[in-house]
Amino acid sequence: MRDKLEKLIAAYAELEKKLSDPSVVADQKEYMRLAKEHAHQAELIAKAREYIGALDDIEVAKEMLAEESDADAKAMLQEDIAANEAKLPGLEDEIKIMLIPGDPNDEKNTIVEIRAGVGGDEAAIFAGDLYKMYQRFCDSRKWKVEVLDASPGEQGGFKTVEFKVTGDKVYSIMKYESGVHRVQRVPKTESQGRIQTSTATVAVLPEADEIDIQIDPGDLRIDTYCASGPGGQCVNTTYSAVRITHLPTNTVVQSQEQRSQIQNREVCMQMLRARLYEMELEKQQAEMGAERQSQIGHGARSEKIRTYNQPQDRVTDHRIGFNSTYNGVLLGDGLEHVIEALAAADRAEKLAQTV
Repeated sequence: MRDKLEKLIAAYAELEKKLSDPSVVADQKEYMRLAKEHAHQAELIAKAREYIGALDDIEVAKEMLAEESDADAKAMLQEDIAANEAKLPGLEDEIKIMLIPGDPNDEKNTIVEIRAGVGGDEAAIFAGDLYKMYQRFCDSRKWKVEVLDASPGEQGGFKTVEFKVTGDKVYSIMKYESGVHRVQRVPKTESQGRIQTSTATVAVLPEADEIDIQIDPGDLRIDTYCASGPGGQCVNTTYSAVRITHLPTNTVVQSQEQRSQIQNREVCMQMLRARLYEMELEKQQAEMGAERQSQIGHGARSEKIRTYNQPQDRVTDHRIGFNSTYNGVLLGDGLEHVIEALAAADRAEKLAQTV
């Protein structure tokens, strides 16, 4: 392991040199990319240096021990050797976890789409409850939530809602939420007190920038129309809402939540880049063939990942069999614990494959 860690430390030193290179500083995109990589590796490098330092201390102490004749001095050297040797297994475990290849999208912000599924009005209400759950979760992490497009349900909630989440390593955490969410409860719209099962799909897309996805303007059809719903005096009087169709893939995005056509167009382009980036990732994964199926599943929109059962006050994540409470997760702050369990299962599986 020492050789590998020394190579990592040397590469980190080269990275630091690049960050002080005037030509790199002048290129802001390249500088930001390298700065992120530098920050991302800082903890690993600190542990690597600590590990190598402990090995060096052991080696020096053993050399001194071989030459020492004083009993007290020998005892002190033996204590130092034992203390450093005791540190090594823990450091090795930490370093192994840090060396697990990360998802290149983990640092990205996300665009989240919640879409009501089976269940009519109750499915839309459930989609609204999921949105509120994520909003509370994001607020607790000081992440910014910005609604990009929304279609309200007739009895409340949303038929669809898309929102952008901006913050530190958002995708690395939110990616576990992609899939079908199922709720079992007595709907507000049910007068007979019968339990109904409804669903909503959640898609978590890593935000893609122009470097990730190049879009030919000639491939776009851009339509404008009058916005509807809240928004001020201009609603229904100006063509501020925007719909963009990517002709090669027939991908359609739209936005009417912003005040101006220019703002809505930019939001549409953000959503379009994320959708096209997701398609490219799915294509790459398909080309890899039948590789391992993660404990946390594929995150596909068709995959049922979690059930929220109100009568039993239980939430079950089917990917790892993790149970929590309905009120704690959907109405409180318990989502944190579910995601932590999913992330731990994912790390454990990846670690088992690298050992």
